[in-house]
Amino acid sequence: MRKVIVQEFVSIDGRASGPNGSVDFVPRSNQGDQSFGNRQLKFIDSIDTMLLGRVTYEMFAGHWPNVPEGDDKPFADKLNNLQKVVFSRTLDRAPWGTFGDARIVTSDAALQVEALKREEGKDMVIWGSLSLAQSLADADLVDEYQLIVCPVVLGDGKTLFREKDAHDFELVDTRKFDRGAVLTTYRPRP
Repeated sequence: MRKVIVQEFVSIDGRASGPNGSVDFVPRSNQGDQSFGNRQLKFIDSIDTMLLGRVTYEMFAGHWPNVPEGDDKPFADKLNNLQKVVFSRTLDRAPWGTFGDARIVTSDAALQVEALKREEGKDMVIWGSLSLAQSLADADLVDEYQLIVCPVVLGDGKTLFREKDAHDFELVDTRKFDRGAVLTTYRPRP
């Protein structure tokens, strides 16, 4: 069965976004980090589907299909060719540059993801999309959390985990990157 992996950038103080939803801390913490870039290139080969909420879809669709030549181009080429599923009740279309539209799902995300997990294929990833990640976690559909802890304190913003939810995880792996970010991989304990 395919896994759902939440890969989220977080600050030392546990924020997945800063004030006003800003994610500016992500490129500041990882831009130009070859060890991080190499790890992400290997990771993207293990997935074939992105699960996105509307806000993250709009951010990604405005950036990744338009990456010019440079360090991000090999990753962008792979990302742009993934299957994209956007969970939104407001979008009619989800264009992705010249790569064709993403599939839009307007119905219950948990039911759709349960069906996707049973299909043949590689694993699926959620980048950003906090509400989607939280709803799939509530339905026990997230198989792995890859938290990229960036060396910054944001002080305010949104968290990946809601305070009211208690979770118990098993540490699977850790990895330090050249610019100080640390990847910690966890799986929920049964």
